[in-house]
Amino acid sequence: MNTENDPNIILRVAAKGDGVTADGRHVAFSAPLDRLNAEGGLIKGPHHVEPPCQHFKKCGGCSLQHLDAESYGKFVTDRVAYALEGQGLHAGTLHPPQISKPKSRIRISLRAAMVGKSFKLGFSGAGSHRIIDLKQCEIMRPELFAVIEPLRKFLKSIATRKHDMNVEMNLADQGVDLSIKNYEPENLQQREALADFAKANKLARLSVDNGFGPETQWEPEPVTVTLGGLAVGLPHNSFLQPTYEGRDALVAAMLETVGDTRMIADLFAGLGTFTFALGDNRKVYAAEGSRDAISTLKMTANQSGRQIFPEHRDLYRRPLSPEELNRFGAVILDPPRAGARDQIAQLAQSKVPKICYISCNPSSFARDAKQLCDAGYKLNAVWPVGQFLWSTHVELVSSFTRE
Repeated sequence: MNTENDPNIILRVAAKGDGVTADGRHVAFSAPLDRLNAEGGLIKGPHHVEPPCQHFKKCGGCSLQHLDAESYGKFVTDRVAYALEGQGLHAGTLHPPQISKPKSRIRISLRAAMVGKSFKLGFSGAGSHRIIDLKQCEIMRPELFAVIEPLRKFLKSIATRKHDMNVEMNLADQGVDLSIKNYEPENLQQREALADFAKANKLARLSVDNGFGPETQWEPEPVTVTLGGLAVGLPHNSFLQPTYEGRDALVAAMLETVGDTRMIADLFAGLGTFTFALGDNRKVYAAEGSRDAISTLKMTANQSGRQIFPEHRDLYRRPLSPEELNRFGAVILDPPRAGARDQIAQLAQSKVPKICYISCNPSSFARDAKQLCDAGYKLNAVWPVGQFLWSTHVELVSSFTRE
């Protein structure tokens, strides 16, 4: 059967997760080779599987649990390939996607609120502001999910109907780092209750934030995360890669890209995920706009004795110039979703031999890659990475060399 000419066959999954037929119709929650019947219903094909979570379709945390591993992997790869094609680009090598496993997410954002007479804690609903009261989760680490039920009971005891609370959880070396936002204890009794909850659930840290910044309520020992074999302090609201295996895939591709280069710049360095992964036999300049992150990176670098030179620098307002960049044999950059337009403009004018661009947005990456390629760089390889399992969010690592 020629599926390309059958208008009722789902051929692929588009960027926002809908299946697309040959004649351009978008069908929610469909998989490749599903078929539309005469009544508009869906006949499931070989790539359509039973979603593992009871909240699927209602919860906004996942939108692609109905895809089998093959079609989800293809979706991740296609997101990158189509973004590049849109700019007229092709990678010399497009590597197979690296997909994180179920129950591997180490950072989670949830909402909590009184809804009528009931209290709910969970992700926002798909396409809505309602809260899905979480009873099951197939993406977060078991250490995080184990906190959900006791946290629900505790938050219910302190909740008001005035506003929602937001909950952030990260898995640190010492355990779960938990932050409750839009809440502030009003008296000593409430502060003691927070400490008792943290102690009973063996939290690494518990903090609250009522809009004026996080305030630590419980932290029996300094909270750290291990990066490149070093224990790095974890400031409040820090960015972490969402899974360990995804982080390791990004790091491995980065190391392959920079090779044995000895002088390297790590831009948008954060806490030092890539800086510290470079080991102790290189000279690394690390630039980061977050003061807390770069201060922590600097402290860890000083304690390690490595040749790391951190700088607090806003790379949007003050990108490195071509003259500054030309001192390095390789440049690593891992910007936010908006990309690095201003820094890329300077890189395009530089003579840096190797560039490793790590991105969490294929569209902004493709835009920036176009500028580099137009300036004479070659896009040698791209590694698609799916850390946000069953979502439409895709990351990648890329390798450029100056021709």
